Amino acid sequence: MVNGIITAALLVGVVGLFIGLFLGIAGIKFKVEVDEREEQVLSALPGNNCGGCGYPGCSGLAAAIVKGEAKVNGCPVGGEAVGNVIAQIMGVEAGESTRMTAFVKCQGTCDKTHEIYEYSGNEDCSMMKFVPAGGPKSCDFGCLGYGNCVKACAFDAIHVVDGVAVVDKDKCKACGACVSACPKNLIELIPYDATVKVSCSSKAKGPVVMKACTVGCIGCGICAKNCPSQAIEVTDALAKIDYSKCIDCGTCIEKCPKKAIVR
Repeated sequence: MVNGIITAALLVGVVGLFIGLFLGIAGIKFKVEVDEREEQVLSALPGNNCGGCGYPGCSGLAAAIVKGEAKVNGCPVGGEAVGNVIAQIMGVEAGESTRMTAFVKCQGTCDKTHEIYEYSGNEDCSMMKFVPAGGPKSCDFGCLGYGNCVKACAFDAIHVVDGVAVVDKDKCKACGACVSACPKNLIELIPYDATVKVSCSSKAKGPVVMKACTVGCIGCGICAKNCPSQAIEVTDALAKIDYSKCIDCGTCIEKCPKKAIVR
């Protein structure tokens, strides 16, 4: 009996020793060398793992930066400050970066639009494609106000106010989570310093827009005709601003007959 116990203990010990040696040798043989700069870059990143940089989390971005596949200022959450730190680690110039923020292209609040029927059901923006007219609001292109974007934001930067999502640009990190979450494609990333914005996404014809919303873009083109820097063009009955050309003069705001362009 005792001999059996001793034999079993020795067998377990020998097997354990063999496995330990095998794993040790395998660890050395198959060790993946990691550039120490990758660890330094990863430490400099904020660690939100939001995916706003286009890579799978901060570790993915860190690896891409070290490989030269991503810019040192590629983290939208960290912004310029983090970009400068990473540039020092990599021994390069950070370069200029434009701070971005999310913007909801809709101002169809309860007093500017109306409901075509009373809806009672699952309040989820993505589910509205299964209900009549794509939701109860009169504008097929407008914000539904059920807050899928709010749930997607990890920075508490977006809230639904009077039926429309509104972004707090000082809290926004431009990670793009709300952009992906909006099934109506109402949210886009624009320069943080941009003050002139087309607050509409409707591609419907003018008469349809006017019936649906009092402040919708009717695609008349008056803004484009009067823009001194040719920064606006009308495509699919909707005005769009080229921020690389916009001089923030405000002429388009003054000329827009429907007040669809706001500051």
